Amino acid sequence: MPLEKLPLQVLIVEDEPGVMRLLQQTANEAGYKTDAATDGLTAVERASTRQFDLILLDVKLPVMDGYAVCRELRRSQVNTPILIITAKDTEADKIEGLDCGADDYIVKPFSLGELLARMRALVRRSTLPSGPLRVVDLTLDTALRQASRGGKSIYLSATEYNLLEYLMRHPGQILSRADILQHVWQYDFAGLDNVLDVYISHLRAKIDKGNAAPLIHTVRGHGFRFGD
Repeated sequence: MPLEKLPLQVLIVEDEPGVMRLLQQTANEAGYKTDAATDGLTAVERASTRQFDLILLDVKLPVMDGYAVCRELRRSQVNTPILIITAKDTEADKIEGLDCGADDYIVKPFSLGELLARMRALVRRSTLPSGPLRVVDLTLDTALRQASRGGKSIYLSATEYNLLEYLMRHPGQILSRADILQHVWQYDFAGLDNVLDVYISHLRAKIDKGNAAPLIHTVRGHGFRFGD
């Protein structure tokens, strides 16, 4: 007799009661099991002591804001996918949210359909096969989320890691800018896709600088290709 599949566990971090009820109802109706935290400190404690499949995280929170929560969880090696929910919509806000360790970013007001689609995408990505990826002399340990090239460790922010993992899972392929933005961020940057150039530049400085054979190649008019 097959085992019953357990519902995915979602931690919702939101201090506005009306928004919290809406998020809980939406997630529960979609088949998720939810837990709630209404301040940043409680969120860190729960996410650090319980196993969740996804965290929905508001930015404006009592005690500790969402960005600080995200940084603390990543510092503590909590790798649960995090979807930031906020009214802040500038490019700088989006970059800060991703740089602090979030996996995706959705701006209020948003449709519930889009929210659920982003949740599904993050859960899918978190279930990709783990284990080391290797391209030439670059190794990415997807279990530990650590990179090294030629035996030298490379520090990566959460967003840099997600971008590098996507590139390394498609070696030799030409990946369009739209494909990368969709699969790495699940985000429509609405003309602000220069954020991709920023992170490509970050990765080049970390994995290509000082090496004779660059791995990240620009294919003009098409996108990027990863490999020797």
